[in-house]
Amino acid sequence: MNEDGRKPTIGDVARLAGVSPMTVSRVINDSERVRPETRAKVEVVIAQIGYAPDPAARILARAGAGRIGLLYANPSNAYLAEVLAGALSGARAAGLLLMIEPSQAGDPAAERLAVSRLAAGGAQGLIVPPPLGESTATLDAIARAGLRAVVLAAPGRSADVVSLRVDDEAAAREMVEHLIALGHRRIGFIEGRGDQSASAERRRGAEQAVAATPDASLTVAAGDFTYRSGLEAARHLLTQTPRPSAIFASNDDMASGALAAVHGAGLDAPGDISIAGFDDTYIAANSWPTLTTIRQPAADMAHEAAIRLARPGEPPEPAPHRLIVRDSTGPAPG
Repeated sequence: MNEDGRKPTIGDVARLAGVSPMTVSRVINDSERVRPETRAKVEVVIAQIGYAPDPAARILARAGAGRIGLLYANPSNAYLAEVLAGALSGARAAGLLLMIEPSQAGDPAAERLAVSRLAAGGAQGLIVPPPLGESTATLDAIARAGLRAVVLAAPGRSADVVSLRVDDEAAAREMVEHLIALGHRRIGFIEGRGDQSASAERRRGAEQAVAATPDASLTVAAGDFTYRSGLEAARHLLTQTPRPSAIFASNDDMASGALAAVHGAGLDAPGDISIAGFDDTYIAANSWPTLTTIRQPAADMAHEAAIRLARPGEPPEPAPHRLIVRDSTGPAPG
């Protein structure tokens, strides 16, 4: 037992061992994808705190009868690739079958139909990445079907809906503080979709960092988390007088679009203008220049979501974010 009387959880093991919950799951399930020294460290912590996997989940895994669903309608293929990889890994670790169902955000009938298909297919719980995790139609359909759900990057609505997310406000504040430390004072910000709480929280974090610096300013342009919206928003920001010396986009897709706008205007990044993103998807490491971004561990969160569906009852813990500094940001011009 922990000091507060709780049974040790997989999250406790991960925190004390300094690894991700995904790594702990791999150790528990004898995966070969764990280095010997990491396995030994995790096993020591398991022994010290007396963690024991849920026996019911073990039985379910052996039976091979458990099914969970992944419901998606996200326009970012890069983000979805991370989520899918993590969900598949987590389902495999828990001995569950993962079913995947597309939906159409903003179309209540399509959202309800997608949930019904997963329920009819035998799904006992759902992983719901944004934007559907904040859709009333989707959440109501999940409740009516009597399913449990784990929503990613969104607040949980009830006891049957667990939330796994980073602290978007703190992460955005840290990014803008990084830009300010580089000497940037005129900062452009490309906001995400208005129906996702992460958009408002990231804007709020950016505004907090600027407010704490007397000579700094923030110019906000609308986006919707797509490459095209980032391109158009950055083109708008570049028309400002004086123009921003740095642009922070609310995800990597929009930051990639902003890079294209900068290059299209005959400017250099980061020589003339710095660009930063959010998520750390494969786009960030493969763009030119490589993107400075906030790492949101989407794959780890999706893996943990699958584990939570197999082992309900463990309280959620905030996912860790990390500032990743690459080539797209540099000192302010002059």
